[in-house]
Amino acid sequence: MQVFIENEAGSRQKNTYDERTLAHLRSETVSRAYPFPYGFVLGTRSGDGDAVDCFVITGEKRVSGATVACDAVALLEQVEDGEIDHKILAVPAGAKADIGDGVLEALTDFISGVFAHVPGKQMRIGRLLGREEAEAYVRACRTDASG
Repeated sequence: MQVFIENEAGSRQKNTYDERTLAHLRSETVSRAYPFPYGFVLGTRSGDGDAVDCFVITGEKRVSGATVACDAVALLEQVEDGEIDHKILAVPAGAKADIGDGVLEALTDFISGVFAHVPGKQMRIGRLLGREEAEAYVRACRTDASG
């Protein structure tokens, strides 16, 4: 799957791109730095109407605006303001998947605090599911014929 990187690891800048044209629309500062590169899976649409969100679990630098070939390795259930907003956890294609306690702790800390500056924002983290569930979720959200 192809993941478009919106936000770089280590940055508190949240970039928003047009998911169809990939044009940069705006940037804002959030309350926590992204622990891993973050973006969306191209050619998908999830239940919230946006493309499927994705964290790329890597120590390699990935810049905003880049597209990275990735393998889905897990699905992190999340509900934002009462709406399902699950996250795919992926690694660069062919890389070893290591979703250990440290990764989950970094993601939980980030998700629970990233929108602390937004009054009333509700974020709830659910279960961490495996590769099969992640791949099935991406397939179910496909809007194109790509794999």
